[in-house]
Amino acid sequence: MSEQAQGAAAERLHAVLDRMASAARRAGRDPGELTLVAVSKTRPAADLQALIDLGQHHFGENYLQEALPKIDALRPQQLAWHFIGQLQSNKTAPVAEYFDWVHTVDRLKLVQRLAAQRPFHAPPLNVCVQVKLEDEPTKGGATVSELPALLDAVARAPQLHLRGLMTLPPAETAETHQRRWFAALREVFQQMQRQHPAMDTLSMGMSGDLEAAILEGATLIRIGTALFGERLQSQA
Repeated sequence: MSEQAQGAAAERLHAVLDRMASAARRAGRDPGELTLVAVSKTRPAADLQALIDLGQHHFGENYLQEALPKIDALRPQQLAWHFIGQLQSNKTAPVAEYFDWVHTVDRLKLVQRLAAQRPFHAPPLNVCVQVKLEDEPTKGGATVSELPALLDAVARAPQLHLRGLMTLPPAETAETHQRRWFAALREVFQQMQRQHPAMDTLSMGMSGDLEAAILEGATLIRIGTALFGERLQSQA
């Protein structure tokens, strides 16, 4: 990667981290509570390496066919890989084997397959259950009424580590409207913590709404466009 491209990557990363820190201060929170997940779908390994060289270690991928070669190419480095795409039951085995986190568990069958397929020598797979806050047919997610049984199933599986909840809310432009959705997930999270007090993760917020998410308690922020620019054509 050219020096100019590396400089641009550094500028984008620092801009995102500054936005996150500013939002944390507005919320009276410690910026150290936040983890940036660089959403690297459609991006080649060289683009990820530019961020790795700048200290970024968490990467989120949506498509297995595209993700696995990058995971293999970057394997010598200590990275945390997050699967954040909709998960089909016939693709759970490579997610269980190659990823450190999965954010999109939304039904019991996925819990069962991920638990059975996680390699015995690997640490427990970090799991966030995806919550659907609005009926959008193109998005996955469990309903609030389905959550207790799903969370119990994850918590009982020794191969899995229940971390928290994730959502992809409807697109909004006004911060007050964005905050409404994230506040709804935070309230659900707090309710579920009564039965699962060890849950510590709210995966919410992207390039256009990270401030609203942080103001409402997000701990994992999934950023793609603000780090990498407009999405390239997917290889999936």
